[in-house]
Amino acid sequence: MTSHRARFLTLGATAAVTAALLAGCGSSGGGSTPSGSSTGGSKAPIVIGASLSLTGDFSVDGQAFQKGYNLWMKDVNSTGGILGRKVKLDLLNDNSSPTQVVTNYQKLISVDHVDLTFGPFSSLLTAPASATAHRYGYAFVEGAGGAPIVFQPKLSNVFDVSLPVANELDPFTTWIQSLPASQRPASAAYPMANDPFATPQVQLAQSKLQPMGIKTAYVKIFPEEVADYQAPADDVASSGAQAVLLGSTDVPTVKAFMTAFEQQHYNPKIFIAAAGPDQGTAFTSAVGTANANGVMVPNAWYGGSPNPLSQAMVKSYVAQFGGTASGVNADVAEAYSVGEVVNLAVTHNKSLSNAKLISYLHSGVTLQSVQGPVRFNAIGENLVATAFIFQWQNGKFVQVLPLKSPGSVKILYPKPHWAG
Repeated sequence: MTSHRARFLTLGATAAVTAALLAGCGSSGGGSTPSGSSTGGSKAPIVIGASLSLTGDFSVDGQAFQKGYNLWMKDVNSTGGILGRKVKLDLLNDNSSPTQVVTNYQKLISVDHVDLTFGPFSSLLTAPASATAHRYGYAFVEGAGGAPIVFQPKLSNVFDVSLPVANELDPFTTWIQSLPASQRPASAAYPMANDPFATPQVQLAQSKLQPMGIKTAYVKIFPEEVADYQAPADDVASSGAQAVLLGSTDVPTVKAFMTAFEQQHYNPKIFIAAAGPDQGTAFTSAVGTANANGVMVPNAWYGGSPNPLSQAMVKSYVAQFGGTASGVNADVAEAYSVGEVVNLAVTHNKSLSNAKLISYLHSGVTLQSVQGPVRFNAIGENLVATAFIFQWQNGKFVQVLPLKSPGSVKILYPKPHWAG
């Protein structure tokens, strides 16, 4: 999955999140003092704690985040660390569970006494985790929690370095509007996983496309379970919609829809998925490189980004893990950006004080990351995050929107037929 992906909050998960939020909001003034309140002249490593989904539903993304965090640690330590001290990561596995993620951050902070914390993967886990960190007065910088549920409590300690979820498809709808009416798709389908990442962006896109005269041929929110993919995929194919905006959260969802479309010999002029196609070789190996041709996805980063910071990270990644720039999962960049932002803030403050870190990140300063510029608003969203649309073209993952943005190439439109 891409940045800030998260599955729908079940009743039990919602209760866990609510309890954590209440605890976080009600106890932020007390509790343990963050161990990294000052450098103290110590040359001991700076310990940063994070919980990641190394197993469970989010394991592909969690493991990509692990690579991103570890790559950042390796790179920052190769230049002397932070404040003259090496960085050490304390990573715990939450098994993709919103209950376990709370337990993990409680342990990291109150038992392991980490100096700083980084966020987990997905909005589903970020919401309760950030509330737990708030309870202890810890700053919570994260890269995969951009859904509204993360920011609605308005906790002062939450900072998402990535693009806000709801705006991911904005470049796409702007492009459709720029087309002559005769070239726009006549109809569109909006299948969406029941998920706080998937639904907001697709629903916003639908609200913008309908006034353009694009008929809604299908719209439905389906459970995010493998067994429930087939029926909506078949229904979309039967609708004959010329454009499909899939509210997906992972590769299996996209693969299921693509398989159903092929079986029914249905080839929409446009197929764009909220998440999945951004996962590099994890996507192409699942659906086939030829079949990926023409598939689009929104994101704020890709392996071929001209950003010098990104190019350096990709070079480091390929040297350590192999592969190519197009095969680098966007999750890696999201995680790496978290480390960059924290490094810049701590270095500026010359202190590990979480209170000073929170204050500095709320000051309106613009920082640079592999994903581009970062500046936070009052609730911790990145005000200046870049928004792009990418497309697989002949085995390469390329930037296509915005049209006049540096690096954008011509869109394959209509989408080529499935390879079969």
